[in-house]
Amino acid sequence: MAAGSSVPDVLAHGLACLFCGINPGRVSDAAAAHFANPRNDFWRLLHEAGFTPRLYEPREQFSLLELGLGVTNAAYRTTPGSGDLRRGDFEPARLERVARELEPRAIAFVGKEAYRGLFSERPALGPQPRMLAAARLYVLPSTSPANAAVPYAERLRWFRALRTWLDEEPRTIGSA
Repeated sequence: MAAGSSVPDVLAHGLACLFCGINPGRVSDAAAAHFANPRNDFWRLLHEAGFTPRLYEPREQFSLLELGLGVTNAAYRTTPGSGDLRRGDFEPARLERVARELEPRAIAFVGKEAYRGLFSERPALGPQPRMLAAARLYVLPSTSPANAAVPYAERLRWFRALRTWLDEEPRTIGSA
């Protein structure tokens, strides 16, 4: 957990995928859990795309570690909306350190703005050419209720594509 939020990182060594949101909203901060707004589709998309065996509640976020999944944020400061973030709120060196020390196979950014905030690049959805340490990068559509312009079925398609991409990615030396 970092200054500015009560939402803890959900991290472990050797994760198959580390999901990286942009920053905690007020509902998540109050719940001390990632993607806690009941209108945020993250947990439902994880389940329907086959990442979790059942629909998890945000308060069960640490159960993701048993599945080889983790969650963090590109910025820690809680804001009413991501548009309230400033350039200095993003910590690319921190995520680079996490990638180097914890060696996740992949980092999936939940929304283009999380990626853009860290790297100052406008990404397309899907696999990215950039890597962080040995971690491959992938960009998903935002699951925020503010991203209602992207239909649920389209978001689910991208989550399922990530699942397929992860299953097809060669494992790095030393991973199971």
